[in-house]
Amino acid sequence: MTPAAHPSQHAAELREAARHLGRRRFLTVTGAAAALAFAVNLPTAGTAAAAELEPARITDDPFTLGVASGDPLPGSVLLWTRLAPAPYQPDGGLPARRVTVRWELAHDENFRRIVRRGTATAHPEFHHTVHVEVPHLAPDRVFHYRFRVGDWVSPAGRTRTAPAARARGTGRLTLAAVSCQAYADGYYTPYRHLAEDDVDVVFHLGDYLYEYAVNSVGNYRNYTDRTLPAVFNRETVTLEDYRLRYALYKSDPDLMAAHAAHPFVVTWDDHETENNYAGDTPENTVPPEEFLLRRASAYRAYWENQPLRRPQLPDGPDMRLYRRLHWGDLAQFDVLDTRQYRSNQAYGDGAQLPGPDIDDPARTMTGATQERWLLDGWRASRALWNVVPQQVTFSQRKLDLNPVAKLSMDAWDGYRASRRRVLDGAKAAGVDNLMVLTGDVHVGYAFDIKDDFDDPASKTLGTEIVATSIASGRDGSDKPANWTTYTTANPHLKFYNGRRGYVTVSLGRDLARADFKTVPYVTRQGAPVSTAASFVTRVGEQGLEPA
Repeated sequence: MTPAAHPSQHAAELREAARHLGRRRFLTVTGAAAALAFAVNLPTAGTAAAAELEPARITDDPFTLGVASGDPLPGSVLLWTRLAPAPYQPDGGLPARRVTVRWELAHDENFRRIVRRGTATAHPEFHHTVHVEVPHLAPDRVFHYRFRVGDWVSPAGRTRTAPAARARGTGRLTLAAVSCQAYADGYYTPYRHLAEDDVDVVFHLGDYLYEYAVNSVGNYRNYTDRTLPAVFNRETVTLEDYRLRYALYKSDPDLMAAHAAHPFVVTWDDHETENNYAGDTPENTVPPEEFLLRRASAYRAYWENQPLRRPQLPDGPDMRLYRRLHWGDLAQFDVLDTRQYRSNQAYGDGAQLPGPDIDDPARTMTGATQERWLLDGWRASRALWNVVPQQVTFSQRKLDLNPVAKLSMDAWDGYRASRRRVLDGAKAAGVDNLMVLTGDVHVGYAFDIKDDFDDPASKTLGTEIVATSIASGRDGSDKPANWTTYTTANPHLKFYNGRRGYVTVSLGRDLARADFKTVPYVTRQGAPVSTAASFVTRVGEQGLEPA
């Protein structure tokens, strides 16, 4: 593979491009994409990469990172793998040549009843990742899949199609929600249990990886007994950095098991790029063109390493990740992106006293286009449940017991006008059964979403289920130090637990049930899983009750 230019060289060229384009145009999709495309190595005709590598030349197992599937549609599945005989090397252990990959989809796990088979090309420009969209399948069916390269056969995966669009009387769906999996904080034991759980689809709500440098000492140390290669002792900035970090995370056997067992629907939060970035504004003070270069690299590596379809392929530093999925007439899922289009955090970010900026209607969490898409989708929805998988805490969360409490400026509390428009849009659209799925905070919460959070007697408009982290935050505790403060300050908070784990939600025609599943430790292996609490919310009668 051709060595990448040094980031400072890219930055100099980008600054020159920005001067010619002007800042406003440079920060548009077309301007930024034109300036940044060279930096992320887009495939082009007539390059050396056009040559094909004979599969027989691959002498080591190329399927070291497993398989995955995602975004189930009524007549289609998306299958993913990456060829990487040496995943911790920048080139993955393969030369810069195309590789033909065969794939199979079957009704049975023994692959005796093949439904579809075909070939796909693993391009070096996409780091030898493969995204196969298999069309013309029967709805609401379970399938098994695998890949082949030469004599090498991948692990088998299990996936499924969604029920037919607006199929009447769709009975039940069980989903899992997960988030936040800092590799150095603990083992992915919750994923091992999730792989064995009976769910239809998994929603990953962000922080699939962390960008920080990792070593045995310092600000971000390794809390497990795994030995990490020295290449990860630097923060991810370049495309090569992000690709290597995905290789580290996706080499975990428990994560691979969960991906093989269930289709995933993924969305990002901040750490896939940089902590607490907001739109084109980085956390740290760097020139905007340098951050957009970093964002382009992060977005490119995200698409390469996730089971995402072609419409999500990024264009430079821009990527349309928000999208809509249906599960018959039972559920509509509006998957949000609350990072790429948001206004900068108010008052310097963090926990702050509320001020007029958080009620400024010009500030937005989603951007105007995505907000309009969400509200229009609700108006057109015929689903019983309208579910919003997204990143940061949606409900009000007072952080202390003072008369005027501090709020998180990174969460929806820092964008109250934006939240108000979303809730008013849900009411105007007649959304009776609203559920928000959230990650980010490394704890499990269950909230009633109130029309007026400062009035406990106000109408409950929906429920928010917050999935705790897989590993981030290390072992945690059942009752964190601020448990009494939070539950007292927020009467609409019905559950709070600080252990690691995941949550399952079963959606039915009469009610939804959320089960918060936790493990007692992740800093060593082998933890059992248990259900910390269960809640139900009934169709047409929003509000959480202990199950």
